[in-house]
Amino acid sequence: MNVEYPCTVAVVDVGGTKMAGALAHYSSPAAEPVIEGRRSVPTNAARGGVAVLDTLCDLVGDVLASAAGPVAGIGVGTAGCVDAHTGSIAYANELMPGWTGQPVADRLAHAHGLPTAVLNDVKAHALGEARWGAARGAQTCLVVAAGTGLGGGIVAHGRVLLGAHGFAGELGRTPCPDASGEPRTCGNASDLESIAAGSGIERRYAAAGGDPVTGGEIAQRALQGEELARRIIEEAGSALGEAIATWTDLLDPELVVLSGSVCNAGPAWRAAVQAAFERQAPAVMHALPIVGATLKDNAPLIGAAEYLLDTLKGRL
Repeated sequence: MNVEYPCTVAVVDVGGTKMAGALAHYSSPAAEPVIEGRRSVPTNAARGGVAVLDTLCDLVGDVLASAAGPVAGIGVGTAGCVDAHTGSIAYANELMPGWTGQPVADRLAHAHGLPTAVLNDVKAHALGEARWGAARGAQTCLVVAAGTGLGGGIVAHGRVLLGAHGFAGELGRTPCPDASGEPRTCGNASDLESIAAGSGIERRYAAAGGDPVTGGEIAQRALQGEELARRIIEEAGSALGEAIATWTDLLDPELVVLSGSVCNAGPAWRAAVQAAFERQAPAVMHALPIVGATLKDNAPLIGAAEYLLDTLKGRL
């Protein structure tokens, strides 16, 4: 299908706490998209998946109503594993109860009469950073999102890698020897997320005798010189750095982009990531750029727009 420019896409980013919607406007195929009319509403995930999908449908309707002209389609980035063939939610954890199985693409397309493409939110974030952010101009990149959980997105030859079912890039479940005995949210075995994600940092800090505080507070205490906070932060960075070395051995990207709230953990965390990466990676890879994301909250919205356009153009 041909896409005519100027072009506008309705885009939504669905998270466990809130969902954001906007219009992504492209003046030409080569122009960076402009995010306009951004708005957000609470997800209220505890109400269940059907209610969340109703809220999403209403938000998309509000976004479409604000458009001054035709809209090419609807792009969605959402929490959960997305079935690449149907655009429905194949799996979501307890943070989004009842979200598993929700027919997101079919519901939005039927309700609004527009082509709809649905992508996991971290993959959308990765595609946005690859096309218009920190990895702009690179053909291959790995985006690591370390927030409450740990996820990732792989862009290869300019396109987001989905895998056979749409589940490629689930980095948080990477086995981690240092996580032995740590609990995880989706099974019994220990994994990287239980150490390197914000939820793991908070849990491990409290278990070691610290106060039950947020990851941001733990990072602040590390900056102020508290030994326990610094140790937990450094262990999180080291575990992630070693994993990045393993992933780059497998993928050989042009660069790695770090995003998410854990990236604000301070210089001790960042130094630990780099040192562990260089300790684990072969010398020939030590110069690999590991950089911070640049698009912030716009990344998943832009990525969702790009994915919708890729779908329309048959570029998946």
